Amino acid sequence: MRKNLAAVLLLPLAVAACGSSAASSSRPPLVVSAASSLTKAFTDYGKQFPEADVKLSFAGSDQLAAQIRQGVTPDVFASANTKLPEALFTEGKVERPTVFAANRFVLAVPAGSKITSLEDLTKPGVTIAAGSPAVPIGAYTRETLALLPRTERAAIEANIRSNEPDVAGIVGKLTQGAVDAGFTYVTDVRATNGKLRAISLPASLQPKVAYGVAVVKGARHAAQARRFIAGLLHGRGERDLRAAGFLPAP
Repeated sequence: MRKNLAAVLLLPLAVAACGSSAASSSRPPLVVSAASSLTKAFTDYGKQFPEADVKLSFAGSDQLAAQIRQGVTPDVFASANTKLPEALFTEGKVERPTVFAANRFVLAVPAGSKITSLEDLTKPGVTIAAGSPAVPIGAYTRETLALLPRTERAAIEANIRSNEPDVAGIVGKLTQGAVDAGFTYVTDVRATNGKLRAISLPASLQPKVAYGVAVVKGARHAAQARRFIAGLLHGRGERDLRAAGFLPAP
């Protein structure tokens, strides 16, 4: 067991093990730390990855990057932006990152909601969930809001009731009825199987949502990690990303 792996298990992450117990006895474990928005695609891909028994840890990209900076060493780090992998590369924590997918930023509401546009979010009493400023979804949200007229932006910001650590928190607030609307990715709306509805934003307000992935320096199974990443670009992983609604890398 690698150094500091116990620290990962103590953190409040959603962890999934892919593969059978029989497979895990003959294949090495591959630890993949990934943004929460990749849960569906990576879970499907991990189950079919032939080179290793994939162990998935999902959380906010900033939290996963912080763990790597603190000495935790997964084999693969996949982020909902390119900024964090590039920063870790500059710090010598990961190998050179690769952009492997894109996503679409949307306004999400419960399926039966009467909300149809950003303008509806300015009304008094409307409650909104967003990502915290440090996590990619929160940064994308503030990038979009900064493009709105000042009064409209201020009204929407005043209605934000929750700043979540990842998209899973935003989706949870929406599906539980705790808020009226939330800013997230279209893939996360799609994964709710009809519980939520996505409201598209004008192209002029759409941030460039690109996902970066890298092999972590000191990875125990670097060769398998590189093949896992290769499959995200050309192979089963790429197909699972498309099936989950992700777009090709820009």
